[in-house]
Amino acid sequence: MWALLVLIGAASVSAHLQDLSFDGQKVFRVIPQNDEQVEILNSLASIMQVDFWQPDSVTLVRPKMQVDFRVEAEKSFEVEELLKESGVEYRVLIDNLQAAMDAQFDSKARTASHSYEKYNNWDTIAAWTADIAAQNPDLVSRSVIGETYEGRPMYLLKIGKSGSNKKAIFMDCGFHAREWISPAFCQWLVKEAVETYGKDTVMTTLLDNLDFYVLPVVNIDGYVYTWTNDRMWRKTRSKNANSRCFGTDPNRNFNAGWCTLGASKYPCDSTYCGSAPESEKETKALADFIREHLSTIKAYLTIHSYSQLLLFPYSYTYTLPSNYEELNSIASAASKELASLYNTKYTYGPAATTIYPAAGGSDDWAYDQGIKYSFTFELRDTGRYGFLLPESQIKPTCEETLLAFKYIANYVLEHLY
Repeated sequence: MWALLVLIGAASVSAHLQDLSFDGQKVFRVIPQNDEQVEILNSLASIMQVDFWQPDSVTLVRPKMQVDFRVEAEKSFEVEELLKESGVEYRVLIDNLQAAMDAQFDSKARTASHSYEKYNNWDTIAAWTADIAAQNPDLVSRSVIGETYEGRPMYLLKIGKSGSNKKAIFMDCGFHAREWISPAFCQWLVKEAVETYGKDTVMTTLLDNLDFYVLPVVNIDGYVYTWTNDRMWRKTRSKNANSRCFGTDPNRNFNAGWCTLGASKYPCDSTYCGSAPESEKETKALADFIREHLSTIKAYLTIHSYSQLLLFPYSYTYTLPSNYEELNSIASAASKELASLYNTKYTYGPAATTIYPAAGGSDDWAYDQGIKYSFTFELRDTGRYGFLLPESQIKPTCEETLLAFKYIANYVLEHLY
């Protein structure tokens, strides 16, 4: 077996430097049964480029855990041989990644302009933020809360009827660049707010009494990069001192147990925590805005993908939050609401025990700032498409997620503190 591992490792460095083509790349799902099988995956990751989809890093792999990872085309045969030889249960989730990427774009809305039922690139989203504010001046306003490493403005939309000392809910999308369904949901929420205000009683009550702050894409540079260079990019695009590797994981970059569990100190890793908390301009802009508005922001929601989870603090410790019972019952009821439409099953609970520990996340940080309703959504699916959810699933995904959002928002409104 080790001879096979050495063989796999030899060609991996040169392959990575060539142009990125995803043709023939495969995504495997394995469920290691014991520590020995976990060790096999660790060895594999140490000698070749393995992109972990679920969990985010090989260091988080435990026995009996479902593990999804991507390997380069020329390695997939050897990897399969290795898994067979070592008796690790596996299946191929995606047989040809390039084909899955192409198949993503299956929307009927093939328009060059903005559409809520297709994936929009950053320029289209940026123009949309201006349009939606201009078309709905009594309900939507747009501001800039900072700029990215590459100098792009970070647009924030504020949605709500004007009123005095209103409380607010903050929601962001697009922390991890490749999770395209996430920004699609932020856009959908804004559309629903402006289209159903005055018609839907719940939405009308919410917007009369609360403001929604919506940050459609946090990691804009990374998102742009997934459209232009590497669809599978996850991190920001900042330069790291003394390293050839770019970017930090923005969701490991907050001052909440920073760089302890489930985060990496190595700039080349996909869960790199950055050189310091809020070292990234994007995370600092987000944190600064929330700090400035702490007296009004009563809930924080952050949208990721994939795996159909509704999580709450903590991720950086196994300790339960002080209002655990309340958060758990909100998550339970919101998951039920979500499932009522298409029967999509969500798992919910505190993140560290429900999935795996991960320090430096925005939800834990917001919670520790005193925002007691703090939730992370991991949208569809559970791995068949992973980060490449087809556009035909945008509408149903957003429709069901909206039900959970409205449930949480309404709960917050009824339990203001």
